[in-house]
Amino acid sequence: MASVIRMPEVLANVTEAAIANWLVKKGQTVTVGAPLAEVETEKAVVEYSAEIEGTVLDLLVEEGHSVAVGEPIALIGAPGEEPEEGVPPVRAERAETPERVAAPEPETAPEATRSPAAGTPTELPSSSAEAASAERGRRFTSPIVRRLARERGVDLADVPGTGPDGRVVRRDLERFLAAAQAVTPAPAAPAPAPAPAPAAPAADHGYDEIPLTGMRRAIARRLSESKSTVPHFYVVGDVRMDALLDLRAQLNDGGDVKVSVNDLLVKAAAGAYRRVPEANATWAETAVRRHHTVDVAIAVAIEGGLVTPVLRDVGSRSLGDVATASADLIDRARRGRLKQDELEGGAFSISNLGMYGVKEFSAIINPPQSAILAVGAASERPVVEDGRIEIRRVMTVTLSADHRVIDGALAAQWLAAFTDLVEHPMRILL
Repeated sequence: MASVIRMPEVLANVTEAAIANWLVKKGQTVTVGAPLAEVETEKAVVEYSAEIEGTVLDLLVEEGHSVAVGEPIALIGAPGEEPEEGVPPVRAERAETPERVAAPEPETAPEATRSPAAGTPTELPSSSAEAASAERGRRFTSPIVRRLARERGVDLADVPGTGPDGRVVRRDLERFLAAAQAVTPAPAAPAPAPAPAPAAPAADHGYDEIPLTGMRRAIARRLSESKSTVPHFYVVGDVRMDALLDLRAQLNDGGDVKVSVNDLLVKAAAGAYRRVPEANATWAETAVRRHHTVDVAIAVAIEGGLVTPVLRDVGSRSLGDVATASADLIDRARRGRLKQDELEGGAFSISNLGMYGVKEFSAIINPPQSAILAVGAASERPVVEDGRIEIRRVMTVTLSADHRVIDGALAAQWLAAFTDLVEHPMRILL
């Protein structure tokens, strides 16, 4: 019996998503964990993997189409089962409901469909000529594109489409808007009026308006919700970095795996949670959820925004393993090749702006996580040691914590543990 594969909620609070690319074909055999499709949301392109094994009997959603979370996207049969030829399986109309953008002549030969729940095939036009007639003049777009077009006042009939069969995809709309902005003529100058009394010239208050991308809207929505619903508080500390930077130099001197400062900080964070396990928790409305493993999300800047892929069970992994896994996640994040489960979970994030010379900053918690550590640059500063002023490389870190889960004393204990591990980095390796 065929199993219906439905559009997953690839990211929290996503209600619809598009199939960017199918990674399988009809008739192909798949195993558990094999990549099925690249799913595009407003925030990222995520690789979705099979949860069952079998044969792909049909792909119900074309590339570029959006559907609501939970809608059917594919059928997978038993291993060895062959797709039926000539009688296509039930094909849901999909939540997208393709929209007629240009008004063509009335359609002929409308499709007669039966309920998908009955398991019977949809009746399609009897010939390719009829199919072509039924599709003539239609332009298909996703709900995301239609919504953005409505918000920007754009008639999609004017937008050239580069998707399958001329479909207008999001990048087409963004290019159209950018081009329209560039060629918008300046308003005509009014007819000359009698010269007024001399006055200081008016300041030029012109500006460029950059259309919002779906990712930027999603980031704005999520962070606004976090800041307005999660009670943030902040704990700031200065950490001496000399020993950690010296250790990193030794590790990278001829080593096969290159270790970054961030890799060492990720391991130090995991060690701090091992010492203060009460802080490794998240808010779950009816309970505080205490986690058994330390999963650390790392903020990665990508074109148009950022994503936070998660390193799993950092506490039980070697530093070399963390460095390799982190480099892989960052690379795939920037290429839009992350998997669904790599963007979920964790109680903690690290956001490092030290490479930009930022001394210190405060970061916004990424729900449902309960804390995020903002990392600044290590710089030479005067430090008093044993009554003497010494020059040391010092880094300022700021822990943003969810006060529903973590109290001030608990946050202070965690930051003290983190500081001790960074300043005595050989303990990170234990």
